[in-house]
Order: sequence, then C-alpha cells, then structure tokens
Amino acid sequence: MSLDALSPSHWHPVDWSIVGPALVAGLLVLSTHVPLGQRVLRKGIVFIDLAIAQIAGLGVIAAGTLGWSEQVWAVQGAAVGAALLGAVLLTWMERRWPDIQEALIGALFVLASSVGILLLAGNPHGGEHLKDLLVGQILWVTPDQLWGVAALSATVLAVWFGAQRWLGQAGFYLVFAVAVTASVQLVGVYLVFSSLIMPALAVRQAPVRWQLPLAWGSGALAYTVGLCVSAMFDWPSGAVVVVAMALVSTILGSVVACWPHPDPEQV
Repeated sequence: MSLDALSPSHWHPVDWSIVGPALVAGLLVLSTHVPLGQRVLRKGIVFIDLAIAQIAGLGVIAAGTLGWSEQVWAVQGAAVGAALLGAVLLTWMERRWPDIQEALIGALFVLASSVGILLLAGNPHGGEHLKDLLVGQILWVTPDQLWGVAALSATVLAVWFGAQRWLGQAGFYLVFAVAVTASVQLVGVYLVFSSLIMPALAVRQAPVRWQLPLAWGSGALAYTVGLCVSAMFDWPSGAVVVVAMALVSTILGSVVACWPHPDPEQV
C-alpha cells in the first residue's frame, strides 16, 4: 500500500447504495453473534465459530465441486447440512472428551480447511473462491440477500432469548451452526470470528446490564467506520472491518477496565 493512497486526492466518495446494504448485513451478523459470543467466551471455546464457519464453507465448496453453484437452495442446504453435522460432532466430542475440547475444535478447523483446499485444487478460480470464503465480499451484498438473513436472525434471537434455558448443549450448538452458516456466506470467516469474539472480549468487565448494548454498539461502530474507510480508499472491506473492530474493541476494553465496579452483578 503506497502512502500516496492516503492523500485526499485519492479518496473516493462513500456510495451508500453499496455501503448501506453492507452495513445492514454487518448489523444482522452482530445481532446474533454478540450474544452467542458472550456464551462462547464464558464456555472458553473461542475457536468453535472458526470450526463451524469453516465446516459450513466446506459445504459451499463441496456444492460447487458437485456442480450445484447455480442452485441457490442446494448450496444453502449443503452449507447448513455440513454445519449441523459439525455441531452434532462437536456435541458428541464435548461429552466424550471434555478435557481436550478446545484442541479437538482446532483440529476440526484445520481438517475442514485442508479438505476445502483439496476440493479447490483443480479449480482455476480456487484461490479466489477461498479468499472470498475467508475475507468475504460484504460490499457486494445486495438488498435481496438481506431479507432471508433478517428473518433467520430474528428467529435465532427469538429462540436465544426466549428458550435459552431449555436449549442445553446440543441446542446451543445447533442454533450456533444455523447462525454461523448464514453469516459466513455474507461476510466471510474472518468477520464471523471477529463479530463473535471481539465485542464480547471488550465488554467482559462491564456491568452485566451494559454488556450487550456496549458490545452491539462497538460492533456497529466498527462496521460503519471500516466499511466507510474501505469504500473511501478502495481497500479490502473485510480486512478493514476486522482491523476497525480490533481497534474499537481495544479502546472500549481499556475504558471499561478503568470503570469503578461497585455493581454486585459485575462479572
């Protein structure tokens, strides 16, 4: 990246017809991933979303390898099916080997990544497909894509806040798999992980009643700043949003750490 690119003469105006749908996509991802991320952080299984997202991505790659790329429902079915199988496998592994769960999640992520690379090995556009899966193409999200994701997000939130106490471990993994499957196809694996973990990390020392609002707000600010900077400088949007979220979360976490904590509900 040349320093000349930072000159105001090289800036581009923000086109909200492009940035707007991308921002809505980011907010939809945050709506479900922030509360799920808090649960993941409490359980100490921070790499679960990487594993589930990669398994869902493997389902997308497998659908393309089978020639289903133009069949939207077939691709979605392959992604959801793969993620649900991954969730079932993780549930079984947690019961069978709870003491090494994090290591097994990491191994599952590497395995899914490697199988995906092997499936793309003979594809002349394999490198581009892999990049899209990891970094995403959030700036190319269209309004039509958002309706289904919005309905799914509303369903996940209703289940999470309305029936969380009855979900159990298996239910948590299944809800998690469904949410991540939709997100990874919108924003990519890296942004899925960032949206899940970074806001939750930033607010972990805040009073309980403020954690969700602060996490949602910081994530929304990071998506807004990241997408605008990406559009202005023509930089890769997913990578810029990840960096913006890291910066916002670091600043918020530092501020929260300096707060007095007289609240007895403080975690």
